[in-house]
Amino acid sequence: MPKTTLGDLRIYWESYGKKEPLLLISGVSGGTWSWEESIEAWSPHFRVIVFDNIGAGRSSKPNRPYTIEEMADHAAAVLDAAGVRRAGVVGLSMGGMIAQELTLRHPDRVHGLVLGCTHCGGSQRIPPHPNVIQRFANNKGLSPEEIINKNLELLVTPQFLRGESDALKRYKERQLKAPLQPDYALKRQLDAIRRFDACERIGDIQVPTLILTAERDILVPPENGRLLSIHIPGVAEKSFANAGHLIYLECAQDFNETVMKYFRNKA
Repeated sequence: MPKTTLGDLRIYWESYGKKEPLLLISGVSGGTWSWEESIEAWSPHFRVIVFDNIGAGRSSKPNRPYTIEEMADHAAAVLDAAGVRRAGVVGLSMGGMIAQELTLRHPDRVHGLVLGCTHCGGSQRIPPHPNVIQRFANNKGLSPEEIINKNLELLVTPQFLRGESDALKRYKERQLKAPLQPDYALKRQLDAIRRFDACERIGDIQVPTLILTAERDILVPPENGRLLSIHIPGVAEKSFANAGHLIYLECAQDFNETVMKYFRNKA
């Protein structure tokens, strides 16, 4: 699969399907592999484009500050490399922040937007409990499998974990096969989130937007999505009542159908 080069950076991306383009933007530590089951659901109906953010997967991982604005420009460069002028965009968590910046910085590249389990940053952001971030960021002395298990306790509900579903097992397998993220790169991504602030600007977003929240999200409390709905004109909203942060895992069928229906209705 291809990489696009931006100066000294390489951004890895993949493409599936041949219809209307749909760009997927991952959250912290995630990448192309995170979307595997959504790609399977959506690629018969869309051209699904996924990529690894700077600091993750098979993209470059320089040890220097990252910004959400920079990552948004990388997303636009992936569209260029894929030969796509405009796309529907789905961003979850940090990916939702990148999607906001992509729409603000490159408004002609986005015709519709889904923002899931994300926030607009700055002083208006409603943060998680400090212990949540501290635990998420601290991988010291842990094996890759231990990191996955530790993070899942923060990303999905206890009920979903106890269920030991096939979807959960496949998720763990994908995570174990993914390129290991260096600790410094995780910190650089988290620092980019801390500096992100778009709340005073997202009122300029003029494309149809769907806000998705998870009522049991302890990483990005759902009140953040409600704030997005206040600032962005004319949004649609959907809440997943019994789910944690990873709605594409815990509510996979509902999530996939919601996104697909939204963009097909906008076509």
